[in-house]
Amino acid sequence: MLAATTLIAFRQVGDNGFISLDDNVYITNNYHIRNGLTIQGLRWAVTTCYAGNWHPLTWASHMLDTQFAGLKPQQHHFTNLLFHVINALLLFFVLHRMTGALPQSAVVAALFALHPLHVESVAWVAERKDVLSTFFFMLALLAYGYYAGRPRLRSYLAVIVPFALGLTAKPMLVTLPFVLLLLDYWPLGRFARNETTHSVQPRASSRMPARGNKGKAGKRAPNVTVERYKPVSHGLRWAQALPLVLEKIPFFALTILSCAGTYIAQRRGGAFAPVEIYSPGIRITNAIVSYFIYISKTFWPDNLAVFYPHPGLRPLWQVMGASLLLVAVTYSVFRFRRKFPYLPVGWLWFTGTLVPVIGVIQVGGQAMADRYSYIPSIGLFIMTVWGLTEIFAKRRYGQVVLATSTAVCLTCLFLLTRTPVGYWRDSITLFDHTLSVTENNFQIYNNRGGVYLALGNYARAIEDFDRAILINPHSAPIFNNRGSARYFLGNQTQAAEDFDMAVAIDPRCAEAYTNRGIVQTNMENLLQAVQNFDRAIEINPEYAGAFYYRGRVHGLLGNQEKSMEDLKTAARFGSDDAGKFLRNLGMDR
Repeated sequence: MLAATTLIAFRQVGDNGFISLDDNVYITNNYHIRNGLTIQGLRWAVTTCYAGNWHPLTWASHMLDTQFAGLKPQQHHFTNLLFHVINALLLFFVLHRMTGALPQSAVVAALFALHPLHVESVAWVAERKDVLSTFFFMLALLAYGYYAGRPRLRSYLAVIVPFALGLTAKPMLVTLPFVLLLLDYWPLGRFARNETTHSVQPRASSRMPARGNKGKAGKRAPNVTVERYKPVSHGLRWAQALPLVLEKIPFFALTILSCAGTYIAQRRGGAFAPVEIYSPGIRITNAIVSYFIYISKTFWPDNLAVFYPHPGLRPLWQVMGASLLLVAVTYSVFRFRRKFPYLPVGWLWFTGTLVPVIGVIQVGGQAMADRYSYIPSIGLFIMTVWGLTEIFAKRRYGQVVLATSTAVCLTCLFLLTRTPVGYWRDSITLFDHTLSVTENNFQIYNNRGGVYLALGNYARAIEDFDRAILINPHSAPIFNNRGSARYFLGNQTQAAEDFDMAVAIDPRCAEAYTNRGIVQTNMENLLQAVQNFDRAIEINPEYAGAFYYRGRVHGLLGNQEKSMEDLKTAARFGSDDAGKFLRNLGMDR
């Protein structure tokens, strides 16, 4: 039922196309992915920091989709959905095995599967890294449940191998060692377990002998021992803490390596936001308020958007209110930790797994993102489900009230999820919705303008670019895009001014150099055009468009050998124009 309901809720993703937001960077305009699964592509995946990320397993999964389905978006969307369904099932198995509580485990898994906050991770093909890394995260947790019951080297390796693979899909999994320590506290109870006692106590949900199974003396046969265990308490013995921490040293080592690699990749890709724009004070206050927003959207998933623009310095009342809430919840869960051990575990799961993406280390221009809640929200679900069960279980008609409210909640989530899935049908629909629920969203105005530019609606594109520039006059991509629209309308002088502005703002904007070179070519300033193409290629050695136009200019200058060399390189990097040009000359790619 869990799998079927999830598939029905997300059924519309099969009708969705690629989105003009990272899907072009990750798939449609990436010639390594377009070529399918090749040795050269895998070598590139392992060695590249393209798009500011090092996630070779994610690149390989996109290559595999392209290998079998080409650039048909249905297959790419189906792969994302398949991983999401498997993740929900694995979460159910993990919680059921560790706790023995079937209803609570099923409800948490259903909340995870059907929550609207998770639509972004599933319906956005470029977010394959979310569902893929979580798949290995869940495999590691499942293996850890077996390892905790019977520690041995083989089962230990079964935990660390999925963790390592998950890090190659998305580095957000660096918090897994901390999650394992939380699970050691509850439900595994390894912090309180007596080291000399390793007997496993049976549960009602475990495999038990049949009622009529009696021995020769007519007495009921003793209960068999099962692999799962039920600790006597979930207290905290510090003498037990050190061995459990030392046990995680290889995991922490992988975490440190992944953090270092991610830092290098994102610095090379220019993904880090400058301190001049987002000071430490702005980042910290935004992180505090973002925690509150994630909680509110978990319990009331309204006004979801693909991009939440960073507001800068948050109002003092928001920071104080969010801070008081976080302190109050933290105090409460630790105050009642002995009676309700799942509360601190769920709370620390939520707050801890959000740390890498909460914005203290600012990457990009977003304040937060729905996709960042994919794993952290599980902590809130655990707190809520086990807490409500504790409240209603012993009350009169409590089971009926709990079952009814659960059914109503899951039905509402099922219906709510189908709506945002539809927003991802195409770029215009998604961007229109985002602009209707956010303010000052220059990023989405720019992206929607880019879609209108590709559709040939240049006047509408310029309107969006103008709005984006009014909000943020310091963005090189926006000026570059507006220059392109002006160029196609025949306003080459204004286009050149926009390209000059883009280069002035960002001297590493390869697209602006290429576009400026095209304008200079039309103005017959051929040597200056070549210089601009040279600079674009220096910035991006795989930029097919720059090679193509430089090859054409070399041809105009009479350098036929250089011209053919550049055109062949452009065709190899995926330029259809270069391929057509070479075929017209009777040359193969």
